[in-house]
Amino acid sequence: MKALIVAPSWIGDTIMAQPLFARLQARFPGLQLDALAPRWVAPVLLRMPEISAVIDSPFGHGQLSLKARWRLARELAAQHYDAVYVLPNSLKSALVPFMADIPQRIGFIGESRYGLINRRHTLDKEALPLMVERFAQLAEAPGTPPPRPISHPFLRSTAAEQQKTLAELAINRPDKLVAFCPGAEYGPAKRWPAAHFAALAQQLAADGYAIWLFGSPKDHAVAEDIGRLAPGLTRNLCGATSLGQAVDLLALADLVVCNDSGLMHVAAALDRPIVALYGSSSPGFTPPLSDRADILSLQLECSPCFKRDCPLGHLDCLNKLLPQQVYSACRQRLAH
Repeated sequence: MKALIVAPSWIGDTIMAQPLFARLQARFPGLQLDALAPRWVAPVLLRMPEISAVIDSPFGHGQLSLKARWRLARELAAQHYDAVYVLPNSLKSALVPFMADIPQRIGFIGESRYGLINRRHTLDKEALPLMVERFAQLAEAPGTPPPRPISHPFLRSTAAEQQKTLAELAINRPDKLVAFCPGAEYGPAKRWPAAHFAALAQQLAADGYAIWLFGSPKDHAVAEDIGRLAPGLTRNLCGATSLGQAVDLLALADLVVCNDSGLMHVAAALDRPIVALYGSSSPGFTPPLSDRADILSLQLECSPCFKRDCPLGHLDCLNKLLPQQVYSACRQRLAH
């Protein structure tokens, strides 16, 4: 059997789909499983042992591009896929598999996709509260719940890959390493303040830990702010690594302190100890899927609001989550 995955456009969502891929491989021994994905998501798919190849999806958010979708569909049709699992719920994500005439097109109904998806699942949000459960559902017959427990996501990072990344970046792993992931692509209401990260860096550095900061080029400025407030104590790697290199370096960390972000899910899939900081979002839908994660949330009356920016203008859900509270959680997790 040969199947295609239409992957999500978010790194964290893509990682939460990995248990689905593992389930498909278990159900269909010898399955060739390829993925159609945006190029910024491809590096994490290539670290999943179930994925054979990644095909570039060149379409930006909201971009229809029917002619380009038709050309891509003709290329996919030549691959003779038996089935496709469409993970996003949008209409556009189901167009190319339909145009490619892939026989089984599997997904949730979403956005009136009745003609495009022909093996249709209906989402029961109460029965499947977690995103990882919703993706896992697609491996089963419609109406049949996924077998539990659902495995945690897994990303590969071998010792050889880690050493190669260290050599490429000309850096050495310190004896004691804590990784900070201070960004969150979704918006400011998911980002713990730079001053709080800096205060935490000072406390951890006093315990002998080196602090490395990870993120995209968009996170470079906030990482610089942290470094300015904690001079000489941090190393800013935001935008200085590829996503694949960030995977390898996070795999070396003794602890990862992160906002609710894609890198939080990377760290969880690498089975690193985590202290995860939640503000406007909820761990009830997309928690770090790991037995080694501590979730800190003040659970204020106004949160979770799921907004990009604080609608009340005070961001109390993160500002009042104080460095000492996070440091105590770090010490406890490191002691484990």
